[in-house]
Amino acid sequence: MTQTLKAGDFTGLAKDYSEHRPDYCPSVLKALLGLISEPASDVDFVDVGAGTGIWSRMVFDAGVKSVTAVEPNDDMRVNGIADTQKTSIRWMAGSAEETGLSDASADWLSMASSFHWADFDKATQEFHRVLRPGGRFTALWNPRLIEVNPLLVEIEAHLDTLRPNIKRVSSGRSGITETLTEQLWASPRFDDVVYLEGRHVIEMTVDRYLGAWRSVNDLRVQLGPDKFESFLDFVEKRISGLKVIEATYLTRAWSARRKD
Repeated sequence: MTQTLKAGDFTGLAKDYSEHRPDYCPSVLKALLGLISEPASDVDFVDVGAGTGIWSRMVFDAGVKSVTAVEPNDDMRVNGIADTQKTSIRWMAGSAEETGLSDASADWLSMASSFHWADFDKATQEFHRVLRPGGRFTALWNPRLIEVNPLLVEIEAHLDTLRPNIKRVSSGRSGITETLTEQLWASPRFDDVVYLEGRHVIEMTVDRYLGAWRSVNDLRVQLGPDKFESFLDFVEKRISGLKVIEATYLTRAWSARRKD
């Protein structure tokens, strides 16, 4: 693929995103549900910036009352609809700042690996409007914990040889996550901020590991098409001959209660 993308535009990446991106730590999901005042079977859940619905499907499978997935990108939303045909998940076009949802229509609203693209003030104002009294907003990410695997450290380090001081928009361990706890506590719209994290290990095939890299937006934007393809070639050579790549992921979640 030689398409040049804009930051945050996942058009053309949805198929790889849907097929190869990992799910989130199941234990973190259970803990987040435990913060909701209602039992799961009574929870109306909204996933904003749902992408292709990886997190939406996990919450649906946990047995909540309803799931609405809101996604602004047509390509991602179309793939998400196709991936959730066997569920009752409802899909809508919308953004964090303008979800298109009714007032007080959700008990739990989340943004999974997407809140770093949102305007904090406008989005939290919108989420406060959509949530019912006592409802919760959760922002979560699923970064790789590459330090536990020297091969993955080597692959990541190669990026700096292609572009020194390359910056990830948010790996879930940088950017907005560095100040999110304090930002949420300082918000006039939310309180009771809780932070959770949990690890889980995924054994990826070579194809899936390469596919996960192909679905990344921020590296394509910073490296450009030629250097990004060069990076993929390097990755493919380094993992050649391996049956699986053991990737550890660290689900990090911030949950805040709607302030009435």
